Amino acid sequence: MLVRQLDDILGTDADVKGETGTWASRRLLLKKDGMGFSLHDTIIYPGTETHLWYKNHLEAVYCIHGKGEIELVPSGELIPIRPGTMYALDKHDEHLLRASEELRLVCVFNPPLTGREDHDEDGAYPVLDD
Repeated sequence: MLVRQLDDILGTDADVKGETGTWASRRLLLKKDGMGFSLHDTIIYPGTETHLWYKNHLEAVYCIHGKGEIELVPSGELIPIRPGTMYALDKHDEHLLRASEELRLVCVFNPPLTGREDHDEDGAYPVLDD
């Protein structure tokens, strides 16, 4: 059984800050844990917009705090996010994630992340080996 506390992850290599300065991802489960997915406690900073397009991963997200929205690219469809909202990027949907308030999101990725990933110029994570 794996048991981790968020406090034990903060300030370690598993506490990743995006180069864009718009998010922090506290990576609770990673590829090396052998679960077949990774689990993240993610903060999106208020007043930010992040371009994301997970071409190599599927992601499911559950909002537990804050408010924001997703704008689907290229349709422009807006989807509000608030506590209790779940969305799944089942078609590798390109989107803009905006936080009007600090968002706290629980994110699950398949395939799992190794922990070292950051978004590339397209907003995607690369698939990395251990």
